[in-house]
Amino acid sequence: LQLVGQLFEYELERRGDHLTVLGATSGDTGSSAEHAMIGKARVTVFMLSPLGRTSPFQAAQMYSLDEPNIHNLAVRGVFDDCQDLVKAVNADAGFKATYRIGAVNSINWARIMAQVAYYVYAYLGVASGVGDPVDVAVPTGNFGNVYAGFVARRMGVPIRRLIVATNENDVLDEFFRTGRYRVRPAEDVAATSSPSMDISKASNFERYVHALLGDDADQTRALFGDLGPHRSIELAGDPAFDRIAGTGFVSGRSTHADRIATIRSLYRDHGVVVDPHTADGVKVGLEHRDPAVPLVCLETAQPVKFAATITEALGSPPAPPARFADLLERPQHYEVIDPDVSEVKAVIAATVAPARRP
Repeated sequence: LQLVGQLFEYELERRGDHLTVLGATSGDTGSSAEHAMIGKARVTVFMLSPLGRTSPFQAAQMYSLDEPNIHNLAVRGVFDDCQDLVKAVNADAGFKATYRIGAVNSINWARIMAQVAYYVYAYLGVASGVGDPVDVAVPTGNFGNVYAGFVARRMGVPIRRLIVATNENDVLDEFFRTGRYRVRPAEDVAATSSPSMDISKASNFERYVHALLGDDADQTRALFGDLGPHRSIELAGDPAFDRIAGTGFVSGRSTHADRIATIRSLYRDHGVVVDPHTADGVKVGLEHRDPAVPLVCLETAQPVKFAATITEALGSPPAPPARFADLLERPQHYEVIDPDVSEVKAVIAATVAPARRP
């Protein structure tokens, strides 16, 4: 996201233009995006997050920012509601053009592009030799990170397996096991101790299915056109489902008890403290491990963001980095809204000047 922020600034300066970034976050990438856009005079950020569904540290990282170009909107709902609002605003072509709406989370291809480099770097760091296989386990909710691994694999990086690790919100694990992709209604999305993965509608999943369907855009559009709660996609028995094995994907599920046990064992055996999302990845990654193949488990967040879970596992909270020692005491700045696209549009229209017509 630091790269994306610099790319935005460069291109907007070149064009003499302004961009309104509208994003949705389940906790981590929102603060990353906001910090990447601090001081960018040509970018105004509106970040949607689910009210009360992020950890106190995650919320404070976003809401404590007091920057003129950063606006936090706390949505009464779950992450899927936030993501749906972003997509609804982008679907209104007139409003999008008038207020120059763009995206910074993983629906923006630049995010995927930047993350591909991490897989190349990780491969070169652990492979026995160039051309030898490596497995990668990824804690997965919105599918953007592991999709970047899929892109790296298609580009020729010798990744044998991409291991999708979900928490109790196991929509993606269910798909890779059964061929059924079933979006849950908001009331069925569990609030877990790995909250950034409390997602039932992964925004990058369409990109992967598009590849399974032989890059057939029409067929992909037909499958996902009106996908919502209580509706599912069934690929079992379809040739597309048979192609999953050739793309390297396997999956598994982790629970709160698994997270606690994994955090404890990693600290006991290696002296390393990991956050609960990373623990999900390690737990599922080890279930698929082949001792002859190096396994990379992607670490996704600082443990300090999830002090309650770390305290439960290890008996004491992790020490925050010095620059965040007073984070939870800082004043917070955010606006609470309903999951209503008209409210989002109203906030944007009241803040951003409309584009001049040529």
